[in-house]
Amino acid sequence: MNIKEIRVTPLRLGLVRPYVWSQGREEAFTVNLIEIEAEDGTIGYGETTTAPDADAQRLVLLKLARHFVGRSVFELSAAWEAAYRANFLTFGGNMPRYGNQLRSGLEMAGLDLQGKLLGLPVWALLGGAVRSSVGYFYFLQGSSTEELVADALKGVGAGEPVLYLKVGISPEYDMANVRAIRAAVGPDVRLRLDANEAWAPALALRMIGALEPYGIEYIEQPTSSLSLAPLAHVARRVPVAIGADQAVFTLQEVYTACASGACDMVAVGPREIGGLHAMIKAAAICEAAGVTLCIHSSMTTGITTCAEHHVGRAIAKLDDGNQIMWQLLKDNIIASPSLVPHKGLLALEGKPGLGFELDHDAVARAAAAHEAFAGR
Repeated sequence: MNIKEIRVTPLRLGLVRPYVWSQGREEAFTVNLIEIEAEDGTIGYGETTTAPDADAQRLVLLKLARHFVGRSVFELSAAWEAAYRANFLTFGGNMPRYGNQLRSGLEMAGLDLQGKLLGLPVWALLGGAVRSSVGYFYFLQGSSTEELVADALKGVGAGEPVLYLKVGISPEYDMANVRAIRAAVGPDVRLRLDANEAWAPALALRMIGALEPYGIEYIEQPTSSLSLAPLAHVARRVPVAIGADQAVFTLQEVYTACASGACDMVAVGPREIGGLHAMIKAAAICEAAGVTLCIHSSMTTGITTCAEHHVGRAIAKLDDGNQIMWQLLKDNIIASPSLVPHKGLLALEGKPGLGFELDHDAVARAAAAHEAFAGR
């Protein structure tokens, strides 16, 4: 079965509340929806994050798509290698991080299509499920300490075992939030932090020292992603587990981080590492090094949540507090199944492909929102 056509549609999706993190304040997520249609009319769906621009990325994706159209649905790897070589390497543009973002969306749609054609869930195409459910943390949201505390109490009340909080906004605000949340939820609730590259090594050491009494389980990417050296410098000097996130967006970076002892946890997702097969490779590197792998999500929809869930079912050694982001959106473009974890666990049925049904009305609204935002 050959690929007949590939379509790319930018979607802008508003958030339930502003997304506040060390890099700023977001009001919406924008993704590119990718549809790969086979000769028999079967369609596989995927998506990409769109940095730095959705419309520009759409043009690049459509150019890469020429290397997929006309090929067998089951030749995704060969098609990608041809596309990357012709459009990047030939012109000296070896950009693995950007390439991974593009490859992830194309592979996601391709695997969804393969699974639908074969009548198999994607986790079966990745070696089969090794667990019946995947664990997720509860992502705290709020624009003030009071809102964050209220959300923390909501999560604990629902039986969520792991809370996750963005820090790196300012030292005073970070400390006030952590202090108040710990006081509200008690000493036994697991609490993780993510600084998103906000701290220089000296500030990271000072902040982690001040945060240690509050029982922090793990701090993700406290230092710049431009080098693993600052992360390793901090990891060797603090008693709190340190995670690498933005510093490990390629397989080579995952290997170096593990081999150098720069982190205790690797948080990486398909859109960074280059897809679901690359996630399996990253997990193998981490397993060999004795480092835990945590699935890192991104500014995406339930499509990516489903893809991450499938690879999470197939990874042999996986953390019990992984990330999802679809719940931050006002409008879920997935009509079914429900993607709400129960007490931190999600167990999707083994339906063909990625196992979801799109809400096409929601997709149309998001496409129109992008058109309006882009001024067309």
